[in-house]
Amino acid sequence: MTEENGQDREIQIKHRQRLARLDEDKRRILAKPAEVALDEILEHPGATALVHSMAEEDFFFLVNDIGPEDAIELLSLASNRQWEYILDVEIWNRDRISTGALTHWMNLLSMADGNRFIRWAMEEKAELLEYYLQEAFEIRVREDQQDPGDLPDGFFTYDGVFYTRIRDDFLNAVQDEETRDQREHFLYSMLERLADEDHLQFQATLLRSLNVMPSDSEEESFRLRNIRLAEKGFLPFDKAIGIYAPMRPESIRKRRYKQYISDLDTDFNIPVPIQHSAAMTGNTIFSTALWKIDVRELLSELQIEFAALCNRIIAADQQPIRGREELRETVQKTCGYLSLGIHRLAGTDKPPEPEQSAAVLRKYSMEDIFRTGWGLVTELKEKARKWKEKSWFSKNRLALSFWGERLVGYIGGLLLARPKYFDNYETGILYREFGSMGDVKKAASALEEAMTFDSILSCIEPDMDRLPDLHFLTHENLLLTMWARNRLGLPRGVESIPVDAFRPFFISLWSDGKIKESARKDFISWLSNDSGFTEKELSAKAGSAIENLFAKVEDEYSSVSEKNLDPRFVHLFVLEKK
Repeated sequence: MTEENGQDREIQIKHRQRLARLDEDKRRILAKPAEVALDEILEHPGATALVHSMAEEDFFFLVNDIGPEDAIELLSLASNRQWEYILDVEIWNRDRISTGALTHWMNLLSMADGNRFIRWAMEEKAELLEYYLQEAFEIRVREDQQDPGDLPDGFFTYDGVFYTRIRDDFLNAVQDEETRDQREHFLYSMLERLADEDHLQFQATLLRSLNVMPSDSEEESFRLRNIRLAEKGFLPFDKAIGIYAPMRPESIRKRRYKQYISDLDTDFNIPVPIQHSAAMTGNTIFSTALWKIDVRELLSELQIEFAALCNRIIAADQQPIRGREELRETVQKTCGYLSLGIHRLAGTDKPPEPEQSAAVLRKYSMEDIFRTGWGLVTELKEKARKWKEKSWFSKNRLALSFWGERLVGYIGGLLLARPKYFDNYETGILYREFGSMGDVKKAASALEEAMTFDSILSCIEPDMDRLPDLHFLTHENLLLTMWARNRLGLPRGVESIPVDAFRPFFISLWSDGKIKESARKDFISWLSNDSGFTEKELSAKAGSAIENLFAKVEDEYSSVSEKNLDPRFVHLFVLEKK
């Protein structure tokens, strides 16, 4: 190796070391609360380089967490691509430009660095600037012999040729007087800066603004914006929704082989989104697999892939996300279905070991893993939908509430347009995204329980035309009441039982505060006689469901004396109200 080559190599190594330190500082700072992160960025010796090294998404989340009006200094340090990303995300309302949002952000960027903003707008965002000027201003070109006094009131000029006036409807679109004054001040100052920056280009810009076709300009801007955002996973809705197309394990495609790389090959110039990975909470199958991937196996590339997947889900869900806390919900959802997909592809009953999970992650793309996990839930949803259409309870025009609070929770969650898991406030919310194979198994078990009882009831065929009035009927109190009536020698049916007649039956259920085993066997015997299933078939088909039913009876009434039975508070048996 020549001396010159050795020096070049040393310079390259030192440069990469500086980039690595900058990357480490960026990760450390972005993990802190927004206000603390802002202070540390502004005090950093390489503040501009630090901000430029941030992925556009991370910078956007940080600005919104701080508050755009309080992040002016941070915006002044941002790169042009970071400014452009903010406009791409913030100024669009579906496929239309919101001139109010555009004014707000152009004003903030102008406050951050006015001269740079004007140069950037004229050179890189000329079409957007011309569209905005056409929307905000009336523009007139004075003819050679035309008297300026002939122009309507309110027009002003910087050169005696181009006359402009702010459109009344543009200002009147803002109801708040203070905001209207700010908008007016920004428009005047922006036009003045444009004229001062390059007067010939200013005139050319105004002339082109006169000929802008708003719909065509908007359409072209929207097309270019979609191309830029697609690189980060933000696809148009009609394409993004494909992430919810279920995939079966046999259809999944292997990802292209990834080679090991050396530390010197790590490309620090590619901004890696950090906040998506940082928003992961808990030890999911996916997160433990991700951290098992060695950095030489392109961990950064996997983080970019994960961020793009989250962004595609955001686009498909059509729920704009502006801060880190809002991002957390999407990240949790993505991790959940990736974990389901990894578990399914690993082919294990128990959660796979981290090494097994990492092997799946190396082998398949995250998009396909997500769709495979999602496929598990959609298969369960389809099973619930088909059963509901042909079920006994639907044919008898009974509401879904017939299955009781617990089963309704699970089944109702499955029947949503995008299925949810019935959490029942165990983690503080009623419904959440599926996150593990355990969630799927619990929902499947609940569905199977309802299907089993529905099948039994279809064989028993109770007379549903004689339902008791003023009672909330469920499958539980229907079966238990029919059993009690049979054992009390009352006519077959679902009519309510007088309390006095019910007491002897109630007493016969208990022994030392527990339901007698003989009572359970008697229930199965009655069910067998009425439904046509053998006791062995019932035990195999509905054993756990019957156990759940009697556990509920025991929990509700084990401490209740027969003397204190009150029909108003007995819900598992239909008793005659006084």
